[in-house]
Amino acid sequence: MLDIIKVIILGIIEGITEWLPISSTGHMILAEQFLRLNVSEEYWNMFLVVIQLGAILAVVLLYFPRLWPFTKKNEKETGIFQYINRPKYVMWLHILVSCLPAIVIGLPLDDWLDAHFYNPVTVAVMLILYGAAFLVVEKRNRRKKSRIRSIRQIDWETALFIGLFQCLALIPGTSRSGATILGGILLGMSRKTASEYTFFLAVPVMLGASLLKLVKFGPAFSAFEFFLLLIGMAVAFLVSIFAIRFLMKYIKTHDFKAFGIYRIALGVIVLICFAAGVFAD
Repeated sequence: MLDIIKVIILGIIEGITEWLPISSTGHMILAEQFLRLNVSEEYWNMFLVVIQLGAILAVVLLYFPRLWPFTKKNEKETGIFQYINRPKYVMWLHILVSCLPAIVIGLPLDDWLDAHFYNPVTVAVMLILYGAAFLVVEKRNRRKKSRIRSIRQIDWETALFIGLFQCLALIPGTSRSGATILGGILLGMSRKTASEYTFFLAVPVMLGASLLKLVKFGPAFSAFEFFLLLIGMAVAFLVSIFAIRFLMKYIKTHDFKAFGIYRIALGVIVLICFAAGVFAD
């Protein structure tokens, strides 16, 4: 029962922090200090990644009409394109381009990064650095007009650079959504467009990362371990729906400064706690 309660809390943390630019992995590493499940190290490492599948399903549910690239037969087209919505097809090609840097850079370094940066101190430093970056970028762009105000306006070059910004999130505490949103704003995207593109990009990226962890772990689940994973995914799914809706409503009238301040404050608290011996190294 205690593990089930912990999993519910972890699902809530994942659902909130995956979409807000405050680092889901960072928060899960911090939560690990207090909410570690009574499971093997291999299962725990897999659980922290695969629980994200629930968050992905929230994006698919909320944005399915904009994500599904197929349509009714178009008499003006021939071949396979008579069943494809061209703007959505191009969008998915852009998303695949954005995924390439993570595949080329992230996959070879996955285990090395986990071994060297998966700790509270790294999380704290990244929380502070990117919190400050949000404040600087928002101040810099306060009076600048966005040149990309819809996903259809994203070109191949912008898609590639977004993918490069996403690679920054390979270090825990950075935030995948935070890195791509910051990158998008710097590249001239509106907050709404940068956020939505981040959501859509998460689908193949997080799906791939989860499948990779599942393959590495193998089919050696106990019935209870499988049950815990399903609970975590279900809670993350439900909470993600509210988190995504909150963020899209929030940025209509606000910028990202509040998230920057939160990141800095949390990072400082974590460093103080670590210095006081609250966290293990």
